[in-house]
Amino acid sequence: MTQGLVREVDREGVAGSGDIADRAWEAAQGYDGKYYGVPFNSQAFALLIRKDWRERVNAQLPSSWDELIQLAVTFTDDDPDGNGKNDTAGMVVPGSTTRGYLTWWFSTMLWSEGGDFVKKQGDGYTAAVDDPASVKAVEKLQAMFCDSKVVQPGASTADSATTHTVFESGKGGIYLTGPYMLPRFDGSLGKDTYEVVAAPPGAGGEAAALAEGENVYLMAGSGNEKGQQAFAEFAASPAGQKIGLGLDNGGIIVRLPVNTTVDGAAERKDPRWDVFQKVYDEHGRNAPALPNWATVRQISSEGLNGVVSECSRDVAGAMGELAAEIDAELEKQGAKG
Repeated sequence: MTQGLVREVDREGVAGSGDIADRAWEAAQGYDGKYYGVPFNSQAFALLIRKDWRERVNAQLPSSWDELIQLAVTFTDDDPDGNGKNDTAGMVVPGSTTRGYLTWWFSTMLWSEGGDFVKKQGDGYTAAVDDPASVKAVEKLQAMFCDSKVVQPGASTADSATTHTVFESGKGGIYLTGPYMLPRFDGSLGKDTYEVVAAPPGAGGEAAALAEGENVYLMAGSGNEKGQQAFAEFAASPAGQKIGLGLDNGGIIVRLPVNTTVDGAAERKDPRWDVFQKVYDEHGRNAPALPNWATVRQISSEGLNGVVSECSRDVAGAMGELAAEIDAELEKQGAKG
């Protein structure tokens, strides 16, 4: 958008726009409140938990983030796979700073604990990572790496390609990820081995979960704008959404349908997808529509990685420093409130 590569979309002028979920439209919205794409895919994040491990250690499904962390402790310490070795991690975390992975993963936990990266202030935003609730959430994150040590070895440098392998190889018991991993893990682990569960509420009392999506962008300068829009409208239509669900081609171009008249779980005949759909509908939360969220995500990921990689680091002090960096970036983007 800032480079003039895509053109603005008239939401009301898109055929069938009223059937596209508001949350999906929100993910196509710029900082200026205008729309720069037509949604065609959405997704939210939920927990994949090793059901066989949970039953072996006689644990209940967690009803809070504190209980979830305690389950991770049990999975780490109580030999849930029964092999007599201390070789399991309770929580599988992509803690790398690459492309802001740690922020991407931690968003769900932070929001559920009542914290945030940024918050609205006036006509813009200001840093919120140094707010009390945010600091407490980061302290819990640091403890997972440093005290209880429930994350897998090398978590602070792991990206999702690594963590996928950790979970499916039987070395990790809890994985917060998207629905696109179900086909792979069904093949590698077996669908009866793990369960799909919504992330629980945290200290903030909210069961928030990161929501994301993809859009059809209408490129500027095209000599066929009507054709562009027709394709975008088809991609978001029931017919286009059902193609994207991949029922006939084994793909998952559309993870969760953006069109509210399409029931993805029913189309797939798999109720586990409905867990992700309900998380998206009821608790999904998009990243803030900053002029450039990717830069803020990267800055925050590096700040978070610093406190989980250096266990002696004072969290409150580190988050104060991170807040100053975020505020400086918001100022640079013209988004500082």
